[in-house]
Amino acid sequence: MNAKTPPRRMRLTRDHVALLARDIPDPGFQVFPGMVPATDADYERAVAEIMAGAPEDGFWVFGYGSLIWNPEFDFVERRTALARGWHRRFCLGWDYRYRGNREQPGLMLAIDRGGQCHGVVFRLPGDAIKANMDRLIRREMSMVPSAFPPRWIKVTTPQGPLKALTFAMNRKSGRYVSELDDEATADMLATACGFRGSMAEYLHATVEHLEQMGIHDRHLWRLQHLTAERIERLHGACTA
Repeated sequence: MNAKTPPRRMRLTRDHVALLARDIPDPGFQVFPGMVPATDADYERAVAEIMAGAPEDGFWVFGYGSLIWNPEFDFVERRTALARGWHRRFCLGWDYRYRGNREQPGLMLAIDRGGQCHGVVFRLPGDAIKANMDRLIRREMSMVPSAFPPRWIKVTTPQGPLKALTFAMNRKSGRYVSELDDEATADMLATACGFRGSMAEYLHATVEHLEQMGIHDRHLWRLQHLTAERIERLHGACTA
């Protein structure tokens, strides 16, 4: 009988992440040019539009980043899923508050056009869809117009195809950052930190949970390696 293949060993570890921990006070709400803070009316409108377009055979949400490890909504089923025509990318910028600051801004994950993205779909309880969407939309849409608005996409799961709600990058938004290569992205991931934590922590949690679910994202795997290298260069070598 063949031996079980051992799990991949991430170079980026919690020891690396701990080196970036800082006590940063919340600088307060940041408003981007051409955007205004979302109001209760904006949230109600967005949720109504989402629910109007929902399929009748189940309400699913597709997670590709922090929703995988911190969904903050109730769900009754979870599956791995593949979204064709989209790829996961650090392109939502710039974050000067949550995981970045003015001197070292952060850049969040979104899905962008092209390629494919393996992620996770969550089925919301049928009797609490609006309550959960009220929570989710307030987390994902702090300003209008949104830089990554909600939309329904087709995904494939081991149990079959379905439609799922996700938040996809709007390339016309002023928050779309497309010019960074992997080296520059890793420079950001190794330094940016805000009042909710560091970008390295965000990357580590995302890659770790993807791997635990049997999803190997080669691009994020390369970024975690490059990020660990930079942290070691800046702060000294780490041991697992």
